Amino acid sequence: MDTTSTTAEYDRLIARHHAMRLRRQILAPAPSFPAAPEDAPSPPGGADGYDGAADRRLILRDLALVTPFDELIDHLYACMFRRRPFLRALFPESMEFQQAHLERMFDYLIERLDRPDELADTLTRLGRDHRKLGVRPVHYEAFEEALREAIRHRAGSRWHAGLEAAWVRMLRFAVRSMVAGAEAALTEPPYWHATVVGHERRRHDLAVLRVRTGEPYPYRAGQYGTVEHPALPHTWRQYSMGCAPRADNELEFHVRRTGPGGVSAALVGSTAVGDRLRLGPPRGTLMPEDDTRDLLLVAGGTGLAPMKAIVERLVEHRPRGQRVHLFVGARSRDELYDWPALAELGVRKPWLELVPVTEDAGAEGVGAGSAAGGRYSVGGPYAPGGRLAEAVGRAADWSEHRACVSGPAGLVDEVRTRLAAAGLPAARIHHDPVLGRF
Repeated sequence: MDTTSTTAEYDRLIARHHAMRLRRQILAPAPSFPAAPEDAPSPPGGADGYDGAADRRLILRDLALVTPFDELIDHLYACMFRRRPFLRALFPESMEFQQAHLERMFDYLIERLDRPDELADTLTRLGRDHRKLGVRPVHYEAFEEALREAIRHRAGSRWHAGLEAAWVRMLRFAVRSMVAGAEAALTEPPYWHATVVGHERRRHDLAVLRVRTGEPYPYRAGQYGTVEHPALPHTWRQYSMGCAPRADNELEFHVRRTGPGGVSAALVGSTAVGDRLRLGPPRGTLMPEDDTRDLLLVAGGTGLAPMKAIVERLVEHRPRGQRVHLFVGARSRDELYDWPALAELGVRKPWLELVPVTEDAGAEGVGAGSAAGGRYSVGGPYAPGGRLAEAVGRAADWSEHRACVSGPAGLVDEVRTRLAAAGLPAARIHHDPVLGRF
């Protein structure tokens, strides 16, 4: 049997496995969630709703009793694995990234707890993604049990029932949303198998990977997914798809190695054509649908990947009259790793303006969008201006545009602040949050 036939047979077996798993989940009795502890008062909002704003005030008031979060989380996991040692197998060997992600999750929940509808929408999508980890409602129960013990340990003699109850209600609100997301996605696989069909090192620390799935991977341009490398089981990292959906089920990922270990290092330095990866469900709402406004796209580093996917999509399906401005930032011209491909994509597209921005302002050599007219010229000067946010802010009046921003968190914050100060409403500035998992 040749390689193609073997791969096709394997993918059919995987599809059958997912179907059988779905059947077991549908037929299994629904697990019950533990009743609220006696010392946990009823939610301030009453039976008809959750008053996240009230719990946020209470949590913030006594936050010093349980922080720093790294110590709270250390005790939480120690407690959970001591009481339920079988849960350790659900987590990666190194807990460093997991603990950092959970700390960001706590920050994210507390920051947005006074906007429960917005928060529930994000958590529902997160719950859909968690299915790939084998997480079940009973696991959330174990997490709550460990969180309660960790809060009591950290607060010590200053612990009080109201503090613990607010944390429990916040957690249960999150869990309800995540479980709802998981249940709504029962008809799709929890993960997809993908075979590496291309691996190109663009720099010593950066690679562009092309992978192909056996089953269609239902994503939209601008979304991201999580990737697991076989060398690091249970360790998943987020990467945006660097191309629009294709009929041949091929995807592109832009990966920069950020340290000596982890998924990114394995994908850049220890991956070859023929290797098999696993992909979690697609997530993200970076690119709004059915919007005819002119678009401002701003990318830093490998944040270029989702912007390239959006441009590819617009080449095929663009609202009549819509114009697109894409600013790409890097520290130097050598770090504009995908500019030739992007420039080729923009050939003879008068509606698309491409503007590279580097820290070494005034350098020459790759190409730049013109200040007007939507043209660019390979071999022209870089756009001057130093930092990307400053260059974007000075370039034009963006107040009537819709903006999408992608890249390192600091860069995203800078660009958002600059655009908001220039009059672009926050509701029209889109970016995706980076969340961890429980």
